[in-house]
Amino acid sequence: MTRLLQAPWLAALVGGLLYLGVTLALLSPARLGVPTGFTPSSPPRERRPPDDLPSWRFRNPELQQWIAELQRERELLAQREQQLKDWEIRLQAEQQELATITQTVARLQAEFDRNVIRLQEAQQEHYKRQAKLLTGMSVEGQLAMLQQMPDDDIVRLFLLMRNDDVSQVLDAMSKAGSEEAKRAVLLIEKMRRALPPASTNATAARTSAPGP
Repeated sequence: MTRLLQAPWLAALVGGLLYLGVTLALLSPARLGVPTGFTPSSPPRERRPPDDLPSWRFRNPELQQWIAELQRERELLAQREQQLKDWEIRLQAEQQELATITQTVARLQAEFDRNVIRLQEAQQEHYKRQAKLLTGMSVEGQLAMLQQMPDDDIVRLFLLMRNDDVSQVLDAMSKAGSEEAKRAVLLIEKMRRALPPASTNATAARTSAPGP
């Protein structure tokens, strides 16, 4: 037994065991500050700073506000564009309606002018017949007829008659009494005012008037 304890290999074995025990004691997790249950095979996940985040997770408040303003402006532009289209459609409808009204007014005006011309022609023809009838009557009949007519109508008749026939009627009126004489003077003044500056047309009208 004493020999066994004094053997060199036994001393080396005991020394090795003591070294191994001390080493394990110094390298225990509690002394190294490693939490219990830590496994070297799963290293802790590295945390990235905010500036190192992926681009799809990056959020900038100013950029988001700018995008929102652009969206609002786009919506406003769309609304204004729709309003412009509505106004254009309304303007086209009003222009078409105005063109229709203008055409209707032009047609009515042309029809009115034709009616006025026909009326004037009818009146002119009526006065021509009366002038022809007046020149074919006796002096007494002429005076009786003129007493029932307004002065303006008498002037129109005189303008369609020949000068000799008008002079005959006025002479008869001047001899029919003071009232008729005054009326004859008034009729002569109205005829003078009714005559155009150039008496060519009036002379031609009297010349072309039918005789008795």
